Amino acid sequence: MEKEKKAGLASLLKILPPVEFCCVYGSALHPNNYDKSTMVDYILGVSDPMQWHSQNLVMNGHHYASLMAYLGGAKLITQVADEIGVGVHFNPFVSVNDEMFKYGVVRMHDLVEDVLNWKTFYLSGRLQKPMWVQILVDNLDIGNLNSVNLKGAISAALLLLPAKFTEEQLYAKVCSLSYMGDLRMLFAEDRNKVKKIVQGQFDAFHTMYKPLLEEYAAKGLLQFSSSDGHHAIMSQDCGLSVAWSLVSSLPSQLRSQMGMKLGEKTKFRESGRVIREVVVGSRDEAAECMRRVLRRKVMVSSARQAVSGLLAVGGVNAKEWYDEEGDERMVFKER
Repeated sequence: MEKEKKAGLASLLKILPPVEFCCVYGSALHPNNYDKSTMVDYILGVSDPMQWHSQNLVMNGHHYASLMAYLGGAKLITQVADEIGVGVHFNPFVSVNDEMFKYGVVRMHDLVEDVLNWKTFYLSGRLQKPMWVQILVDNLDIGNLNSVNLKGAISAALLLLPAKFTEEQLYAKVCSLSYMGDLRMLFAEDRNKVKKIVQGQFDAFHTMYKPLLEEYAAKGLLQFSSSDGHHAIMSQDCGLSVAWSLVSSLPSQLRSQMGMKLGEKTKFRESGRVIREVVVGSRDEAAECMRRVLRRKVMVSSARQAVSGLLAVGGVNAKEWYDEEGDERMVFKER
């Protein structure tokens, strides 16, 4: 991204308290986006959200809904995010230099937990898609940690795919993971959103996942049969041993939840460490179990965050907030 554009994106940070992580994402970053009214989306990671909001209320109290700011202050803002939502407080409709911004504030510990373990699968799902992401601040190297998140996404997608598929279908399956169970998708007008996202950002998906695809191919978990643009043919062994390898590379919290349903077996390492492995009786059973667990996780997270978001923005902006959150899922439109 050109320096001028990056400097423009960093303009919001100049008026906010310091952050440990800042990621800008969404359709506003798309080079073919000419709609200047599109909100630019930020995720801000901070060590202590309550302290950060306390400082920000003094600096930018107008960014918050008046009800939240005056009745409860930083404590209420943080409690609503943590106890009702999934740990993220959003301030939308923030105007700076004639541009509209929306920024979400999350505790760094919660961000790391979601990236590594899919605790809520809310932010980790966003970071699995290119979304024209630009990381501006990364004191804890979240960008590197996200490789674990991407590996989990590839493993989950492969479990849900047949023996043969195209590269585009693989990315579509990755993209669909964080939509499974999302209550907002029940009201989505465009049922081809995932397909449009992947086709519109295919090269970005390819760049993002190419190292992992090569790693999986080297391990024998994936084979490249032929190449023809977006329709490059791939294949995989659908046997139990490969299915077990894919399940083993899923995030630990997801494996634990699957283990509660499919059963677990205990193994002892030479170091004395005890590990628990999910019992994989059949590939289809493991895939369906994972689908159900992810679907429920997304459903709960999306419902909690929707309620939290409506409380955070106040009644006046509630409908506009909901519409914007739904539109955010459609980060690329056919042009």
